[in-house]
Order: sequence, then C-alpha cells, then structure tokens
Amino acid sequence: MDIADAIAALLDCNEPAPKPLRLPTESDVRAVETELGVVLHPDFRRFQLEASNVCFGIREPFVALPDLMPYLSLAANAKEAWAAGVPRNCIAFCGDNGNYFFLDPFGCVGYFDHDSNSHSVSKQTLADWIFEEWINDPALSDD
Repeated sequence: MDIADAIAALLDCNEPAPKPLRLPTESDVRAVETELGVVLHPDFRRFQLEASNVCFGIREPFVALPDLMPYLSLAANAKEAWAAGVPRNCIAFCGDNGNYFFLDPFGCVGYFDHDSNSHSVSKQTLADWIFEEWINDPALSDD
C-alpha cells in the first residue's frame, strides 16, 4: 500500500463541510515539529500537507495548524498522548475515545489503550490505516 494511493482514495471520499479546515503549509508543519522536538515521518508529513483537512466518516486525525481547536491540534494531542503513556519517540495522529493511534519512527501504526495503559505496534503503515481504519471502517458498514 502506498501513501499516494491512500491519499487519492481519501480525497475521493471527502465530504463537504460548512467550514472546511485549510491544509497546513510546510511552515505550519515545521513549526509543529519544532514545538514537539520531532521530525514527522515522510508519509505523515505528506498526509498533513495534502489531505489532513478531509472530512469523512468518524475519524478525525490531528492537524498541524496553529490556533486550531484543541481536540484536533496535532501539537496539543501529541503532548497529551505522551503524558498518557504513548512512547515519546512516537507521534499520536488520531484519538479514539481516550486512546490513541500513533506512528513509530519507522512509520508503523501503533495503538495506545488508556484503560490498560499499554500500547502495541503493528506492521500496518499509515496508508494501510487510512484504508482499513478510516475509509473501510467497520463501524461505517451497513451490515
């Protein structure tokens, strides 16, 4: 699975929103990296710059924009996730009822469960996650 294909598919799913978010700029992304002391994985950086304003389904990944409402702010949520127990070398990219999906330094998706205060990392990439957990989310199924 390729991030370009995942972004293209996600953009096809985009639903109109009354006040859509703008996409972050390179400057916005660099500012968040500086604030957090991290370098975003290239796939996540590309997602931020090309598709982080997509409105679709129940997932709302965090966005690297300044002055964004806290529940969507990448910087605010990354700090909150680290405080909750997400490993410091990982970056939370989407919340899930107090839990977090995160990317490790190698671009693998992990999941932090606040109830058990534990995390696991899979072999799933961000592109895989976009398809499997967002576009094809079982919660959106009519079955």
